[in-house]
Amino acid sequence: MRLDVRYANHPEDSKHYTTEELRKHYLIEKVFIEDEVNLVYSHVDRVIAGGITPVKKALKLEGCKELGSEYFLERRELGVINIGGDGKVVIDGVEYEVKSREGLYVGMGSKELVFTSADEKNPAKFYINSSPAHKTYPTVMINLEKANKVHLGDLANSNKRTIYQYVHPAVCQSCQLVMGMTMLEPNNMWNTMPCHTHERRMEVYLYFDMIDDNKVFHLMGEPNETRHIVMGNEQAVISPSWSIHSGVGTKNYTFIWGMAGENQTFTDMDHVAMDDLR
Repeated sequence: MRLDVRYANHPEDSKHYTTEELRKHYLIEKVFIEDEVNLVYSHVDRVIAGGITPVKKALKLEGCKELGSEYFLERRELGVINIGGDGKVVIDGVEYEVKSREGLYVGMGSKELVFTSADEKNPAKFYINSSPAHKTYPTVMINLEKANKVHLGDLANSNKRTIYQYVHPAVCQSCQLVMGMTMLEPNNMWNTMPCHTHERRMEVYLYFDMIDDNKVFHLMGEPNETRHIVMGNEQAVISPSWSIHSGVGTKNYTFIWGMAGENQTFTDMDHVAMDDLR
């Protein structure tokens, strides 16, 4: 298992970062690696994000020195969304078939997690978010029909989209993790503008469904000191609580968002007026 540890960065420091330094600290450039568990441990709310890509073999999610635990979910909870081909997750001997765009919430205390693909020519791509937990909640299978749907935006502002809330109080119980997927309709490129911060939660974005050389210009930084990171298909980015997290693509795309922090109130945001952006 690869586990890249990233430390928290102060906004005053981030103001002085070069493009290369911004990418080093915040961008997860390679999420899915064939036949590997590839994760990033961020000290921002101790979230873990990354990809599990079984192709020719089954992959286990296990404990490690960095977690100081016997097994991965000894003191953590887990959200999983598959963006690849059909796959299967076996949790303590119980099998869950997880097709494309389907997800799982896995509660603290599950010991053995094994990930496989149904077809190595079209492997599953399990994207995961994990946060510390204090209580065990039941494992829940979540598909697009079960996810809580929120329709936002309009064509005039190029941001017509549907938010699918997977790990969310309206769908299942969790300790602090909230996770979902937002799909932009064709000819819509903006997400979350006007933008916001939420001092009580950090966030991680995974951008995908981008073909050829399409890119997303991900905006970050304090509202009065913004920066951008140019991102490609199936790349993720860490957003600290003090940072905006918005973006515009050269074409429509899909992204998975995950949050961890003080609360699970989706609407708990500190909105930023457009005239205050710099």
